[in-house]
Amino acid sequence: MDNLNEITEKIIGAAYKVSNTLGSGFLEKVYENALFIEIKKAGLTVTKQHALQVFYDDQVVGDYFVDLFIENEVVVERKTAKAITDIHQAQLMNYLIACNRRCGLIINFGKPRVEIKRMLNGYNL
Repeated sequence: MDNLNEITEKIIGAAYKVSNTLGSGFLEKVYENALFIEIKKAGLTVTKQHALQVFYDDQVVGDYFVDLFIENEVVVERKTAKAITDIHQAQLMNYLIACNRRCGLIINFGKPRVEIKRMLNGYNL
């Protein structure tokens, strides 16, 4: 599956289902595990704590562990914060650029209604 819109729509749907079922107040790991289950049920390939290589000057300088990695395309960072901040967005964009990935989602379960931010790495589209 190479359609980013279709993939992210399924992930967002899974996030809403998790949020509607669990509400807010749990630790991040609870949401990661529940989201993993829902994403698999949606028919997508997903791994937890997946290592992606970080590049600097075309050389590997380390690994970054993605909360959830879907269809070998989409990086998902899950949060339980009061709100998605500029810092969260900058971190995700840095991860996308450093790991040479196109799309990422920040999913915040820290509010009564799930908050989602989709970001694209325009440098390699």
